[in-house]
Amino acid sequence: MISAGFRIFAGIAGLFLSLIFTTHAFAEGWPREIKTSHGILTLQQPPQRIVSTSVTVTGTLLAINAPVIASGASGPNSRFADQQGFFRQWGDIAKQRGVERLYIGEPNAEAIAGQAPDLIIIAATGGDSALKLYDQLSAIAPVMVVNYDNKSWQDLAKELGQATGKEADAAAVIARFEAREAALKKAIKLPPQPVSALVYSADGKTSNLWTPVSPQGQLLQELGFKLALVPLNIAASLSQGKRHDIIQLSGEKMPDALNGQTLLLFSASQTDAERLLTNPFLAKLPAVEGKRVYAMGDDTFRLDYYSASNMLTQLETLFTAR
Repeated sequence: MISAGFRIFAGIAGLFLSLIFTTHAFAEGWPREIKTSHGILTLQQPPQRIVSTSVTVTGTLLAINAPVIASGASGPNSRFADQQGFFRQWGDIAKQRGVERLYIGEPNAEAIAGQAPDLIIIAATGGDSALKLYDQLSAIAPVMVVNYDNKSWQDLAKELGQATGKEADAAAVIARFEAREAALKKAIKLPPQPVSALVYSADGKTSNLWTPVSPQGQLLQELGFKLALVPLNIAASLSQGKRHDIIQLSGEKMPDALNGQTLLLFSASQTDAERLLTNPFLAKLPAVEGKRVYAMGDDTFRLDYYSASNMLTQLETLFTAR
């Protein structure tokens, strides 16, 4: 007969062994080396206090359940951002997880240091890049520089998953999204092709045209859309420096470059689509004459899992039979 004392001892021993194996599993695969545009980053263990200086990257971190504790923010209470300055598509999730706002706009090293991070993530390009503080922030914690202008949010999720030990979470959220994407591709009835995908300015005088390597361009092509080719002289003269995802257009260049049979407006509502239709400078565009101008939603300027999912919903609403 097994005594009560033995059962207690066995229980304690089992708990001790469980802790040992849990610790071993936690450390398995670490330290690991992460390739970045600023060289090899060595991380000794899975980070527990991640600070994201890029409000664009924060959405993908949240989607893979990475332990992000604070994030840079954009201007609050806008069409695109909530009262914290976090993007509306994931602002509620950030609130639920207790993500704090670091600053609005201009990067602040002191605010970042105050969070005692064990990993700092910086965007290499874009308006939310804190790259100029790289050396200063490297004295606080390991700094990971990521590009989001030349890859899909899925590729970014894989990259962040490797750095944070959240590979399984990244794989799961990607699989969930891609299953929905595949179902939509079968159901969708494409509008006249090719399409021009762009962000149209509030004053109607400029626009940013998404390139095939942009996350927006990649998602459209995966669904079967064809992106209209931009005349080489325009593409060569108006690409924006280090950015891979957009071609800036203005003035007389716009009608020549917006040559798609359909226009898809990003970071836009139906009101913006109607405003473009009344622009006399663009009146002779085939898409305008045919009234084939569609809004993809306010939250599609930067794609993460949440905004890309909303974009699938919008495309389903616009281009599938009911």
